[in-house]
Amino acid sequence: MSRPPYSPAVGPAVTHRHSLKTLCLVAAGGALEFYDFVIFIFVADFIATLFFPPHLPAWLVSVQTFGIFATGYLFRPLGGVVFAHFGDLFGRRNVFLFSILLMASSTLSMAFLPDYSEIGIAAPVILMLLRILQGIAIGGEVPGAWTFASEHIAPERVGFACGIVGAGLAFGVFLGSVVMETITTTLSTEDMLHFGWRLPFLLGGMLGVIAVYLRRMLHETPVFMALRAHRSLIPEPPLRTVLKHYRGGIVISVLCTWVVAACVLTLSLLMPTILQKLHYIGRLETLTITSISAAFRMLAVILAGIAVDYAGPASVFIVGGGLLAAGACALATLESTGMNYLCIVSAVIGLSGAVATAVPVVMIRSFPPQVRFSGVSFSYTVSYAVFGGALPLCMAALSEDNALAHVYFLLCVSAGAVIIGIYLWFSPAIIRYRRHNEDGEPTTSGDE
Repeated sequence: MSRPPYSPAVGPAVTHRHSLKTLCLVAAGGALEFYDFVIFIFVADFIATLFFPPHLPAWLVSVQTFGIFATGYLFRPLGGVVFAHFGDLFGRRNVFLFSILLMASSTLSMAFLPDYSEIGIAAPVILMLLRILQGIAIGGEVPGAWTFASEHIAPERVGFACGIVGAGLAFGVFLGSVVMETITTTLSTEDMLHFGWRLPFLLGGMLGVIAVYLRRMLHETPVFMALRAHRSLIPEPPLRTVLKHYRGGIVISVLCTWVVAACVLTLSLLMPTILQKLHYIGRLETLTITSISAAFRMLAVILAGIAVDYAGPASVFIVGGGLLAAGACALATLESTGMNYLCIVSAVIGLSGAVATAVPVVMIRSFPPQVRFSGVSFSYTVSYAVFGGALPLCMAALSEDNALAHVYFLLCVSAGAVIIGIYLWFSPAIIRYRRHNEDGEPTTSGDE
């Protein structure tokens, strides 16, 4: 089959008020689902204590705990490919709804899971299986949110739409930090080990049920409705078309995913571990710093989304790479004392994640509407599985020899973001993106 044309597929007219409501619902659901996915890392130390034999050495328990955390990333491609396949063939909405239902049920199950002292080795095994289900669910959530939001907004506002989705995901981290901070200040360590560690999962499951209800209010995207009305859907599996005709889009999307994965993992999910184990900052102070960082990241990704719409993703990659380097340098100064200083540093760290907004815009523009969900999902989840699954383990190992390994890593990623920005600036893809902003008709940046 020949490659499908990259038609605008605008579909029925959508009012600004309706688009904004849809973006808010997508972001809210994404926030709750991402909270469910990341809350594991906030209680990792309690899981390490409760779900493994007490006689194991600390380093082995740490590796096994992060290994279970990593399984969620390793199974993201399965969820991404399956959800995207049905999303491209039968519609985005129902797939989008099922992903959050799967996440809510698996998170709620974690809240009631017996520990090692009760059921032995079955405890970490079941925990890993539930983590796998979470990975499958989130594999369809993030690419689905980007695709769904971008197809409900005017073409020249895709950056803003992705910024709102990114803010929702950052809010999930913020919510996790606030919940853990509240529980930690309320309960003793004994209470946390007894029942307190279950409360974040219980809350996440309950919020997930609410998110399922919110998702039912969403309508199918105008782009997919237009494709179906004009009989423009492809007859073969969408992923086959992506692999056959859009290898260039896959390559640039994979490279971009490394940037967003580094921002999310290092600046958000691994931050509590880095602050406590490498910089010897207390648990309560760590949660405060993480909350401030997530709050500033919410602001940064929205502003970056607006910048993408006006200046293009290339400029945001270049400037964002510089901000990411500043965030890495800020991390290197955390040995300084004083909570006021740490709050300022955490704000800089949060702002440095702005470059992540340019990533989904480039990915969305790399694939036509007929295979967009599959193209974005395959590139993102496979790359994230390899990169995100290995990074926590590598950081845990490298940090034993060098306490600033995460800083050097972020500096390398910031350089990579600048290089990607320069490539986009001089490539035909970015020229076509600018033309899209001028005349409203996007063209593909795949192999040509």
